[in-house]
Amino acid sequence: MITETVAETWDRELDELFLTVGHRFRRVEARRRMRDYVRGLLAPVARKNSWQLAEQAGHRTPDGLQHLLAGAAWDPDEIRDDLQAFVAERLGEPDGVLILDDTGFVKKGTTSAGVQRQYSGTAGRTENCQIGVFAAYASVRGRALVDRELYLPKSWTEDRDRCRAARIPDEREFCTKGELAKRLVLRALGSDLPIAWVTADSAYGQEGRFRRLLEESGVGYVLAVPKSQFSLGGPRIDWLFAQAPDEAWERMSCGDGAKGPRVYDWAAIRLRAVAEYDYQGEVLVRARWAMARRSIAKPDEIAYYLAYAPPETTVTELVRIAGMRWAIEECFQAAKNECGLDQYEVRRYTGWMRHITLAMLAHAFLAAMAAAAASKGAAETVPAPWSTSPWRRSAGSWQLAAAVARVRHGARPALTR
Repeated sequence: MITETVAETWDRELDELFLTVGHRFRRVEARRRMRDYVRGLLAPVARKNSWQLAEQAGHRTPDGLQHLLAGAAWDPDEIRDDLQAFVAERLGEPDGVLILDDTGFVKKGTTSAGVQRQYSGTAGRTENCQIGVFAAYASVRGRALVDRELYLPKSWTEDRDRCRAARIPDEREFCTKGELAKRLVLRALGSDLPIAWVTADSAYGQEGRFRRLLEESGVGYVLAVPKSQFSLGGPRIDWLFAQAPDEAWERMSCGDGAKGPRVYDWAAIRLRAVAEYDYQGEVLVRARWAMARRSIAKPDEIAYYLAYAPPETTVTELVRIAGMRWAIEECFQAAKNECGLDQYEVRRYTGWMRHITLAMLAHAFLAAMAAAAASKGAAETVPAPWSTSPWRRSAGSWQLAAAVARVRHGARPALTR
C-alpha cells in the first residue's frame, strides 16, 4: 500500500512535470486536459482509451480528451524536447546509451495512418499494423523512451490523397526505418541527453550509412549485424568467427534479465582502422571490433556485432553495451502495460503522435520515480582465460594478424592467414 508520504511525493513530482510542459499549451483548457490525460495513463485504468480516461478524470464525455489529440493547438515535438530534457536530468549519466528499435501496433481496417499488412516483431508475424520507430535512453539509473517516428510505407506516401485524409503532413515522404532511426539519433545528440553509446538490432546495424553517421558524430556503438555482414577488410563475419579458437570464447553476462544474468559465450576481435575516421594525426582515437555472442544451451545460435569505441575500451564494456539493447524491449512492455502506449483509438497521424508522446511522458515519469527510489548495479562478468590462434592478442584484445595496419576507407584487403 502506498503511504501518504509517497503519494504526496508522487503528486508533487507530477505537478512539477506538468509545470515543465504546461507552457507548450496555449489555452488553459488544453493544459488541464493534458494533465487529466497523463494522470489517466498513470492510473489503474483497464483500457486507456479516451472513454475510460475521461471517466477516470470525471468528465461526462470523452469529447475534451479527443479534442486534445485531434484539434487543440499544441506541438508534440515540443513536448518531446521537454521529455528529453527531463530524462537527461533524472536518468542522465556520462556513459548513457541510446537504443533504437521499432514496435508494432496491430490495427483493423485501412484508414489508420501508416497501417498495412507488414511484419511486426511484436506479433512475430505479418499483421495489419502500424510500425513506430523509437529511441530509448538507458543508464545505470534507469531507462525511458525519448523519441518516436511513425513509419509510413510506400503504399501511403505514394497516395497523397490518402495521406491528407489521415492528416499526414505533405512534407512527409517515404523514409526507410533506418532513415527514421538516423533522425532520432541526430535529435538525441542535439538534446541535453548525455550519450556515449548507440546500440540497435541488425535491421539498423547492417546499414553502412547508419554506422558512418555515428562515427562522424564521434559516438561509440555496438550494433548487431546479420551473419552475412562483411567485417572491415576481411571475410563475412560468421566465417571470421568460425575460425576463432576455443580459447577466444569467454563466458560473460551482458546484464540481468527477468530470470537473472544473461550469460553467453562471447568472442571479440579487433579490426583494422580506417584512416579517415579513426585517427587524429598519428594518434588512434577510435578502434573497431567484431563480436559474436553464442548461446550456451544452443551453440549453433550465434549473434554478431560490429563495435566502434575508444581504443582503451574493454571487451567487458562492449558486452555490457550489447546487452543494453534489451532495455528498449523493457520500455515497450512497461509503456504498453502501464501507460497505454498501444491502447489508442486514433486514426490520424496527428492523434498518433500526440498520444504516443504523452504515453512516453507518463512512462518517463514512472522511470524517474523508480530511479529516485533505487539505482541499478553494473552488469556482472565471469572471466575466463584467453589464448591465441590465427588470431593474435595485442594490447589486451584479440586482433587480426594485420589489424595494426591502416586501411583507407572503402578498401577491402584480403584476410591475413
